Amino acid sequence: MIAYLSGKLLSKQPNSVIIDVNGVGYELNIPLSTFYELGDAGAQVELRVHTHVREDALLLFGFRTGREKDLFLRLTSVSGIGPKLALTALSGMPADELIQAIRTNDLARLTAIPGVGRKTAERLIIELRDKMAAFSSTEVESRTGIAAPAATEEDSLKEDIISALVNLGWQKNIAERAVIATIKEETGNRTFEYLLKQSLKRLYR
Repeated sequence: MIAYLSGKLLSKQPNSVIIDVNGVGYELNIPLSTFYELGDAGAQVELRVHTHVREDALLLFGFRTGREKDLFLRLTSVSGIGPKLALTALSGMPADELIQAIRTNDLARLTAIPGVGRKTAERLIIELRDKMAAFSSTEVESRTGIAAPAATEEDSLKEDIISALVNLGWQKNIAERAVIATIKEETGNRTFEYLLKQSLKRLYR
């Protein structure tokens, strides 16, 4: 199985690239996130690769980072999610937003992805929500050997306010947007009570 390729970029399109590796051209399907990070034709590139074998074809899927590849594999582990639909999901929104949508049960965001209906979105949430909880921290650390940054005081304050709003009945993704906007604007008073009050005012506008 091919898991990694390094060579010269012969051509690229939003959904595919051809890489020359010692005179052999490999065509790989890629997400838009990888497309944007690659240089022009002639540039040296390195891609993490997933080899997908079918009865009638052998397909290669390339990713700029190991994190993208890991998320792709998580998506394809869900019933009803094939490689092409997983690639579409990665192209539809940044990896962090996709992870957040799954973790916060955001069906609206997930069903906005072409080809993802409500039942498929529900399966994504049910099968992957718990697995996504540590995806952005522990797996980065295990792959790179670099520990994820410790939570700052502001991060802790933000999470406490979000938790309070969720307990009051607000959806987590809505509460999170309100708290982030409030913290960004309120640079003076940084107490929990004040920021919670201002976040509630924003939500009730």
